[in-house]
Amino acid sequence: MKIWLDGGLRDADAARVSALDHGLTVGDGIFETVQAVHGKPFALTRHLDRLTRSARGLGLPDPDHDEVRRACAAVLDAEPMALGRLRITYTGGLGPLGSDRGEQPPTLLVALGESTRRPDSTAVITVPWTRNERGALVGLKTTSYAENVVALARARQQGASEALFANTVGRLCEGTGSNVFVVLDGELHTPPLSSGCLAGITRALTVEWTGARESDLPFDVLERAEEVFLTSSLRDIQAVHRVDGRELPGAPGPVTAKAMRIFDERSGADLDP
Repeated sequence: MKIWLDGGLRDADAARVSALDHGLTVGDGIFETVQAVHGKPFALTRHLDRLTRSARGLGLPDPDHDEVRRACAAVLDAEPMALGRLRITYTGGLGPLGSDRGEQPPTLLVALGESTRRPDSTAVITVPWTRNERGALVGLKTTSYAENVVALARARQQGASEALFANTVGRLCEGTGSNVFVVLDGELHTPPLSSGCLAGITRALTVEWTGARESDLPFDVLERAEEVFLTSSLRDIQAVHRVDGRELPGAPGPVTAKAMRIFDERSGADLDP
């Protein structure tokens, strides 16, 4: 396994980030997860644009898109695989043990792991913790992910693959690593970015390609939605057949199945939409 770290490819056992890297000590970093199909990244331009938005939101220097593209290409060429998870991590670099940043340049790390196609449907749970739609990190894909780790561990304990959050005012928000869509009276809806959810790449493409509406939704909409599905870079579109103890028989339902077909067709026709 080869990993790109600060300017070049290294063997996995030789790719070492300093113990004083701010991304480790205080979670001062951002990342992107990109699906790679037969050695080609999907929607890389959109991912790089979001990486820059996240960097600016944290006050980090803009990442060099050309360098990131070179890093991605080098890692993909070094490890051919049919379906992969390409992880781009960009941190504040070396810094003091406290929250203040140091004067060193950012750290860029790109790694690739093998992935498998997701099942057509999955189970999810809801959790009592909330997303803060007014927090400093809203809309940023940061490495401060412990909240998601805790929620996802609870989901795994209950036989689910994802946990869904409300925000602080009781509106439907997102999953630990996914966006959520619901079908109401045959119409497709997803929470707006103002809910505090991440501006998911697959979410945006699904909205563009299916005409889904961005709607402010109460959290209990999950108790009555006709269909529910998740979107993410590795899931694409994945139907939900159970929310907590509520079964949604026949998943994927007709609206979800249509969205899945559209996404498969459009993404297959253009790897960088």
